[in-house]
Amino acid sequence: MEYKFSDRTNNLKPSAIREIFKYAADPTVVSLSAGNPSPDAFPVKELEEISAELFKKNPIGLLQYSVTEGYPPLREYMKKYMAEKYNTGSDDDDIIITTGAQQIMDFSTKALVNENDVIITEAPSFIGSLNSFRAYNAKLAGVPVESDGMNTDLLEKALQENENVRFIYTIPNFQNPSGVTMSLEKRKKLYELACKYNVLVLEDNPYGDLRYQGEFIPSIKSMDTEGRVIYAGSFSKVISPGMRVAYVIAPKPIIQKLTVCKQGSDVHTNIWSQMMCYEFLTKYDFEAHLEKLRTIYRKKAKFAMDLLDKYCAPEITYDKIDGGLFIWCKLPEGTDMLGFVKQAIERKVCVVPGNAFLTDENETSDGFRINFSTPTDEQLEKGIKALGKLIKEIV
Repeated sequence: MEYKFSDRTNNLKPSAIREIFKYAADPTVVSLSAGNPSPDAFPVKELEEISAELFKKNPIGLLQYSVTEGYPPLREYMKKYMAEKYNTGSDDDDIIITTGAQQIMDFSTKALVNENDVIITEAPSFIGSLNSFRAYNAKLAGVPVESDGMNTDLLEKALQENENVRFIYTIPNFQNPSGVTMSLEKRKKLYELACKYNVLVLEDNPYGDLRYQGEFIPSIKSMDTEGRVIYAGSFSKVISPGMRVAYVIAPKPIIQKLTVCKQGSDVHTNIWSQMMCYEFLTKYDFEAHLEKLRTIYRKKAKFAMDLLDKYCAPEITYDKIDGGLFIWCKLPEGTDMLGFVKQAIERKVCVVPGNAFLTDENETSDGFRINFSTPTDEQLEKGIKALGKLIKEIV
């Protein structure tokens, strides 16, 4: 039988990262391609205790249907926590719990974007979000990322040149894939431009709590006086990605539409996971847990950057990072990046090619992304040493 697919999905391609995972599944391969938390970062003992207690005291509550907006105690706690700690959210906003932050990207696009409307994104940007935008036949306009965030002059140019821009998508903290953090000046400028050109902002912040050096920078949502910022937060990188619990703070009319989208998608996020998160946040020392994560990643990030300096310099360059899980590496100008990545796989090392993170995957890129949180120290050294040997043979 010949199958006919919808226009929305006909031109979608498999995630380059997921395809690379097929190679990374080989135990002999050093995977620098994943974005997984460190195995040492999971609060296994605490979650085991919480789950046992919940099943003992409230088994039906864990197993029964729940409300679409999310577990009420978790919603109320996060609304208060984000307002008091980060000045994020107002009386005009509401919050719902979602099945991972990826669902926020999907529902925001579904609710706000018509076919051929424009979404402005950073270039490079997170491939999962780009694919969500593509799934609704949105047109993507990429704005280059500099060492302090999106180029705001080119952002204004993109706003001037494109009609029907629905929102600006940004990952301001330890951006995936570049690792870059947007400066306070650029955050203010981005919000100013959003107001000037009457567009929304989708602020994706899965890595904000993983700052292990440098000063905290306020969220764009904390500057939102006009109700035009949608804020996406997640527990994936600070508790567990497998639990699939995230949250979105946005103006109430937008939350209402996202709730309708969720009712038609998965009814509600896994209630066991939501209750687990709430108990962990309220019954254990969450701030101490975050500090433990920062200690883990501070050490691993320094080790990875020291290895890059030792084995890959000066041919491979990168920007120093202050948090998050990724380092964006650049090859010498004119190097065949895709050829480099393929040869690295042949040498049992997986990295993610830079063009996978562009709005047009056919564009050329001189960069690739490495992740340092998942591999062991031994694997990191083996993999980065192999990359250094390869680049020195090529150039």
